[in-house]
Amino acid sequence: MKKVLLLLLLSASGMLTFAQGNLITNTGARKALSLNGKWQYIVDPYETGFYDYRYKELDEKNPDAYWNTDVQANKTEKKEHGYIEKYSLNVPGDWNHQQPEFTFYEGTIWYKKSFDVEKTAAGQRYFLYFGAVNYRADVFLNGKKLGMHKGGFTPFNFEVPQALLKDKDNFLVVKVDNKRHADEVPTLNTDWWNYGGITREVKLITVPTTFIQDFVVQLKKNSTGKTPGKTPEAEGWVKLNQAPAAGETLTIEIPELKFKKKIAATGETTALSFKLPKVELWSPETPKLYTVIIRTKNDETTDKIGFRTIEAHGTQVLLNGKPIFMRGICIHGEIPQEVRRAYSEEDAEQLLHQSIELGCNMVRLAHYPHDEKITRLADSLGILVWSEIPVYWTIDFGSAEVLEKAKAQLTEMITRDHNRASVIIWSVGNETPISQTRTDFMHSLLTKARELDNTRMVSAALEVNYSALNDKNIIDDPLGEFVDLVAFNEYLGWYGGLPDKCRTTSWDTPYNKPLFISETGGDAKGGFHADSLTRFSEEYQEWYYKEQIAMFKRMPAKFVGISPWVLADFRSPRRNNPFYQEGWNRKGFYDDKGNKKKAFYQLKAYYDEMKKPKK
Repeated sequence: MKKVLLLLLLSASGMLTFAQGNLITNTGARKALSLNGKWQYIVDPYETGFYDYRYKELDEKNPDAYWNTDVQANKTEKKEHGYIEKYSLNVPGDWNHQQPEFTFYEGTIWYKKSFDVEKTAAGQRYFLYFGAVNYRADVFLNGKKLGMHKGGFTPFNFEVPQALLKDKDNFLVVKVDNKRHADEVPTLNTDWWNYGGITREVKLITVPTTFIQDFVVQLKKNSTGKTPGKTPEAEGWVKLNQAPAAGETLTIEIPELKFKKKIAATGETTALSFKLPKVELWSPETPKLYTVIIRTKNDETTDKIGFRTIEAHGTQVLLNGKPIFMRGICIHGEIPQEVRRAYSEEDAEQLLHQSIELGCNMVRLAHYPHDEKITRLADSLGILVWSEIPVYWTIDFGSAEVLEKAKAQLTEMITRDHNRASVIIWSVGNETPISQTRTDFMHSLLTKARELDNTRMVSAALEVNYSALNDKNIIDDPLGEFVDLVAFNEYLGWYGGLPDKCRTTSWDTPYNKPLFISETGGDAKGGFHADSLTRFSEEYQEWYYKEQIAMFKRMPAKFVGISPWVLADFRSPRRNNPFYQEGWNRKGFYDDKGNKKKAFYQLKAYYDEMKKPKK
């Protein structure tokens, strides 16, 4: 029975699977009406607008339901809800930073937006697209429910029947609920702020009856670098929303390369394969992007795509067939100076340019998929990306329902960004405690990731047991057998001993795979100065990185990079030291005002050294 209910839930929410999903990608290339801006709201901690006083879901036509109009039919009609301009929130944006009374709020807020639509010719279809809503979104238009979605950091869309749309005053309502639950992804306990709201863009997309729903064009593995003179080969597929008419053809064109190829459509999904003899490969040094055009008889979509290969080969990571060292940093999708969720192009520019100033060629987007603007900007700037789903700490690993929710988020993440050259690692989780049940759960996610995309590496950030540390530490988590990159989080000198413990400590793994430090760090309150033994001082954090960097230099040859924790201080309810934290995780290289801490210069010097060619 539970499995049947779950399938109904997934169907209703629009969560994507390759065979049956309806997620539209590359939405920036589509004709669309932006629904960003001011939305009116009702705060509803008791969910009165959704349930009756017996806590049963209201009938769709119930006038007390908050998704129905708040306009009285006549003066005698009872209306106990209403949307007015006085109570408005900006979309995209979290609600926590917009009103002081919402700072700590977790629960339901109803959002309402009125909009007009210029009716198009017959044969058009309409989709409401949401970049992300945290966490559960129930979407209603003109009193009709379009669907429900769970997952706070991935996109979704619902088709809107054309007959439901009006020329004027469409009444769009979204019930947003960010309460935490034990059987969700993430679960109850995290180390970041649970920003609620419609946190990314919203738009009404117009497409033809048969349209290009999704496509992938990437270089095949082993098609560059290792074999001199070998012509790079591209492969992929084009997915239509429905089976094409008999004799339908697809065209793929890359104008700059003077490449154009017509292919017979073989069904909803048509495979692509072709050579690109003159392609310039994408890399951090030369982040070349090409305009790629996909056409059908009635539809066209255009994207900017970089071509490169990435793989774990033995104990090295090869980009375009050549070994790379990843000078990384972890990033939260947050703008600390304004204490809010990141969402705009300006936000992406701040976070990535701060990373570049630090000397990074790679970012780990933790612990959830970030806004699409940041992965697209990473493409343009030549920054490698680790992208992750929020399978974090103590997920219910024994639950088949939770596994399906994690797979849905994984699928949505990969589907949105599978044409981004910058994304080189799909991560299925962070610091999950070892057990056979957990390993089976995570192995299933890794398998799913490879099914969806076999052109990138898959990994997870593994946990270090500090109570079992000694001078020689072996990362032998059984999940290491299934990942491409053995990545682990270590905080030696902050959670385990003092920083000088690094002098006698070494790290290795029994797996013949690249070794990567996915987190390390210590707290420092910006502007607090003391001697290097004083916790939370900038001097302690500076000493921490001096010792860590000396340890990095003694790492085995399979050591391929690091992404310290974290670029900038960020909000966390777990961090309650009243003098140094005050609800902030202080492990950033930038403080919450945007100032660099002393440790910034330690890491930058190391990264600058790693940039130099080895003699």
